[in-house]
Amino acid sequence: METDEKKVEEILSRGVVDVILKDNLRERMLRGDKLRVKLGIDPTGPNIHIGRGSTVKKLKEFQDLGHQIVLIIGDGTARIGDSSDKDDSREKLTVAQIKRNEEKYLEQIGRIIDIKKTEVRHNSEWIDKLTATDWVELASLFTLQQMAERENFALRMKEGKPVGFQETLYPLLQGYDSVAIKADVEIGGTDQLFNLLAGRKVMKHFGLEAQDILTLQLLAGTDGRKMSTSWGNAILIIDRPEEKYGKMMRLPDQLIPVYMESATELPMERVEEVKKSIELGDSNPMIFKKELAFAIVRLYDGLEAAKTAEEYFKKTVQEKEIPETIPSTEVEEGRMDIKNFFKLLIKANLIKSKAEGLRLLKEGVISIGGERLPEDVKEVKFSNGVVVKVGKRRFLEIKIK
Repeated sequence: METDEKKVEEILSRGVVDVILKDNLRERMLRGDKLRVKLGIDPTGPNIHIGRGSTVKKLKEFQDLGHQIVLIIGDGTARIGDSSDKDDSREKLTVAQIKRNEEKYLEQIGRIIDIKKTEVRHNSEWIDKLTATDWVELASLFTLQQMAERENFALRMKEGKPVGFQETLYPLLQGYDSVAIKADVEIGGTDQLFNLLAGRKVMKHFGLEAQDILTLQLLAGTDGRKMSTSWGNAILIIDRPEEKYGKMMRLPDQLIPVYMESATELPMERVEEVKKSIELGDSNPMIFKKELAFAIVRLYDGLEAAKTAEEYFKKTVQEKEIPETIPSTEVEEGRMDIKNFFKLLIKANLIKSKAEGLRLLKEGVISIGGERLPEDVKEVKFSNGVVVKVGKRRFLEIKIK
């Protein structure tokens, strides 16, 4: 086990708000104990934004030191819905909806952690086996007063909004997840503190050592509000590299150091330099925002994608080579013969006829993704989100279904 004190301290501090119990966890990590580090994710939608991705990145930090990370897919708890970060009850999901959403989760999460080395579990494995007696036993560990005092429940009741009884059961089940997999550590956003503490209580009841806890700062969206796909301010893991980069460039300046710390792998020394510079106002924040955008794309899509996204932003926004808004079309697959390509361009009003297309090919003014098509091209290939350019002012974005 990796026990480098500096690395341990960074895990326990980078992007972290609370550690319970910090001394105990630090001691175990420095001693070389192999810890079971838990993160639960309910598949409530098909896509994950980088706010959630920053929590997964903390898992990676533990994994890189040799600890066993345990990813729990909450296919059981998703049927109840966690309202920790919600002002209203979550919409109930069907088993079919949960399954469809889950299929996309591991591909997205696998861009951060090594899935092959990850213990992936579904909490329906144990939740579906709970008897009425088990439910009563779990419920007896908490009081109605404790649930009513929970911040978001109390606020909703004060505003006259309903709190479903099933919502009060969620912390019990999340806590029981920790019992089922014998967690040493559980991580989550600051909105998860109540649920994480519930896990400690449930574990003690079942005779297990209570898990230690890390809560992580929540990332705001591109408009400075809480990141939410429903508000349109989220940066999704599946967003095209150019789209991720562009969204990052719209981020409020004061959020740059927060994102650098929580959502990237930039050295903390660099993060502190940027934070100090922004506070003093002695540098153009645009420089740091580009650095941040590059780091985000590199983490999720790789170095070459980050370079391409950087160049695309430069041409699109800074040099105005490509308009910020261009028409788009969908194709079934990432390749087609030149005949069908011309048909596509005619339909999109980029050329008037096949003859014009052949003439423009000969003149060398048709390009895909910045690469000029040769005169004798027989087949063209597309990547999702690539831009076709015809002449100086005609553009078409290609999206693959």
